[in-house]
Amino acid sequence: MKLSKQVLILVLCCLLVRFTAEAESFGPTGQSSDQTDGQTSDQAPTPSVQQTPQELQQLVAPIALYPDALVAQILAASTYPAEIVEADRWMQSHSNLKGDELAKEVDKQPWDPSVKALAQFPSVLENMDKNLSWTSSLGDAYANQQQDVTNAVQTLRQQARKKGNLNSNEQETVTNQGNTIVIEPANPDVVYVPQYDPWLAYGDPIIAYPGWYPEPGLFLSGVGIGFGLGFGVGFFGGFGWGWHHWGYDWHGRSVIYNHNTYISHSRTIVNRNNFSHNNFNHNNFNHGGFNHANAFHGGGSSSFHAQPGTRSSAFSGFDHGGNIRGFSARGRSSFGGGGGFHGGGGRR
Repeated sequence: MKLSKQVLILVLCCLLVRFTAEAESFGPTGQSSDQTDGQTSDQAPTPSVQQTPQELQQLVAPIALYPDALVAQILAASTYPAEIVEADRWMQSHSNLKGDELAKEVDKQPWDPSVKALAQFPSVLENMDKNLSWTSSLGDAYANQQQDVTNAVQTLRQQARKKGNLNSNEQETVTNQGNTIVIEPANPDVVYVPQYDPWLAYGDPIIAYPGWYPEPGLFLSGVGIGFGLGFGVGFFGGFGWGWHHWGYDWHGRSVIYNHNTYISHSRTIVNRNNFSHNNFNHNNFNHGGFNHANAFHGGGSSSFHAQPGTRSSAFSGFDHGGNIRGFSARGRSSFGGGGGFHGGGGRR
């Protein structure tokens, strides 16, 4: 019996030595591969899928003819598609609020300043909610191809200018600064959002974005451009996210917020150009590590075109690339819930 135990122990020891030797022969190689993969993942993040100029023009066509500050707000807010949905639903359920009362209640919400700013333009906010796939794609494009998106806006403005669909009028001022076209409200306290067919207004037809819903009040059938109601932004002027805090630095090709380059801290739309596993961790991306008071880190001060004068989410219909798993579309009056509106416009 004792001999059998000794033999069994010897056999087990031999097997252990053999397996240990085989593990060591494979171990370094496997470890090196893992380390290489880790370094590659950290140092060379998955490159973003670069969209062509034509694809980017399709994305920005619905907003390219809007005033500069509104374009800035929309591009910034599009990186927060979940909050767009929240905000639009909130606006619907608080349609009784107007003017200063609305502004005060919006200020209390945990949304990004760009999303709060769009509460001044309920039809624009609703359009972004109903066309949620487009909104998410626009945000993803701006986060990863900022300069290309900026160029696409200016390219379409040039085309609309040649077509005769972009000129100064009673609602807005259109000026050329070199090769840059700047659009500003004629009255700094009343903003008119142009109405047009984004697929026909630029001369050569643009293929419509898949599933695009034409929002009443923003969409105008035909090749021309018109204006409906003006949005009074004075009630929102006293808040840090109001109209006069936004602009666009066309030379620097970036959205400007409070005289600094706007930086999105969205956890839905990821800037894959600056993404790495080292900084994608709970300390940087969960609510515990996100400092609402310091949501924006401005670059240097920059000149931009604007009139003189921080978050949580319950919606989870997006993956990390900003793609949609859910869609929200509901009917509502295009101009409900805003501040003071002023009639005017007509087709130009």
